[in-house]
Amino acid sequence: MDTIKINKLNTLLIAHRGLSGIEQENTNAAFIAAGNRSYFGIETDVHVTVDGNFVTIHDDTTKRVAIDDLTIEESTFDTLRGLTLLSKDGIKNRNDMKIPTLTEYISTCKRYEKKAVLELKNEFTQEDIAKICDEINKLNYLENVIFISFCFENLVRIRNLYPAQTVQFLTDEYSDKLVERLVEHNFDLDILYTQLNKENIALLHSKNIKVNCWTCDNKEYAENLCSWGIDFITSNILE
Repeated sequence: MDTIKINKLNTLLIAHRGLSGIEQENTNAAFIAAGNRSYFGIETDVHVTVDGNFVTIHDDTTKRVAIDDLTIEESTFDTLRGLTLLSKDGIKNRNDMKIPTLTEYISTCKRYEKKAVLELKNEFTQEDIAKICDEINKLNYLENVIFISFCFENLVRIRNLYPAQTVQFLTDEYSDKLVERLVEHNFDLDILYTQLNKENIALLHSKNIKVNCWTCDNKEYAENLCSWGIDFITSNILE
């Protein structure tokens, strides 16, 4: 298996949940697969466990990727780490299919010199956001992290701690009110790709807003986005 190559022009490609079109999402295998290719960044999702550890997984529970159904924020790290995740073929047949830590993810991004595009899942307290940043700072990599979140307040809290930090607000709907809010807070945008066109990308750029989109696996649409000047595309399989 391999990625689907596109004519990306000046657009930067981000591997969604690692190279999740080939390896199980949000695993070290997916992060390394992305690291070994031409991606600008590697995206993942972070949750906090009941005992205060940060792990990379998308859902609130492990059911979809592990069959075993555990709630992340109600489980200890050791319990979650003990799970074997399904590999891409839907079988538990690989010992490396474990839930990664935040540190493992950041270390992989650093090793392969990729931007870490880190989605803050759910709403985090200011204290937990500070701990996330401290964990990344221990690896001297915070300046290479783009924080994204559907929770606007998460990004406000990031900026309270680090005013110059790059953040992108996640949303599935474009509106004039959204643009006004982004301008007010000096946030960039990460939006559902079907919400974008040549005109609104140009408008966002005129407001000094960089534009990312999720999650585009359609080659033709992606190449249109590139021709319209989008800054980033997040994809499971396009490269």
